[in-house]
Amino acid sequence: MDGKGGSFVAVRRISQTAGRGHGYHPPPGSTVWIGKGISCVCAQGIKSEAHLIFDLTSSQEQCLHRLQRRIAIVYDSSKKEHQEALKAIWGAAYPGVELLGLISEQWKDMGWQGKDPSTDFRGGGFISVENMLFFARNYPRSFQDLLQKQNGERALWEYPFAVAGVNITFMLIQMLDLQLARPRSFIAAVFLKLLSENDQAFDIMYCIAFMLMDQQWLTMHASYMDFNMVMKSTRRRLEQELLIKSVSRIEDLPSYRLLAR
Repeated sequence: MDGKGGSFVAVRRISQTAGRGHGYHPPPGSTVWIGKGISCVCAQGIKSEAHLIFDLTSSQEQCLHRLQRRIAIVYDSSKKEHQEALKAIWGAAYPGVELLGLISEQWKDMGWQGKDPSTDFRGGGFISVENMLFFARNYPRSFQDLLQKQNGERALWEYPFAVAGVNITFMLIQMLDLQLARPRSFIAAVFLKLLSENDQAFDIMYCIAFMLMDQQWLTMHASYMDFNMVMKSTRRRLEQELLIKSVSRIEDLPSYRLLAR
């Protein structure tokens, strides 16, 4: 807790290269301020590499556990709630167009690989359904722009919208260490601070990442075979934005301005 009552994430850096170099090495257990409301508690080991251990506030732990519970839910096509969420995505994507069934050739128009979208959700879980529905409901203009590929000079072989969305969910889970008990990167720790300020931070981050991915796609003049390269570029850009000193809320990320309601 700082003097203004704000919370911070404590980071223990366990240096396993003690004795190398001539820089300043804080004594074991000392706290060092490293910016963005995050402090580093340093301890020394005896081997060759350094590790970071992040201590979370109670609020951050609670936010992380809530998000992890969402991530752990597997998409189950037999559950009414999951069926209704999938139908809601269709309704938001194509208002006024009747969906003929949860298994239908119509789903291919949205960018699913086959007529049963549940097979594509396996990689992202139910949270990937929630992310997409959040995007459609909260930023419908941006959602439709990407779905219909309305911006920029498009490639002959475009990325499939729906499958790209599932990949973005999976990428964010990996990037932000959300399947671990504790974050192992500074970027993940920064995100948890944003999450403690706004419990919708992950869903908003998904929307930002989707818009940013499309922007990168256009900038790189990418085609279908370049999708993995575009995703890597998107991840690097997000990581850079999370490290900006002035970012204290999810809405402070520069690419947030790409979103339109």
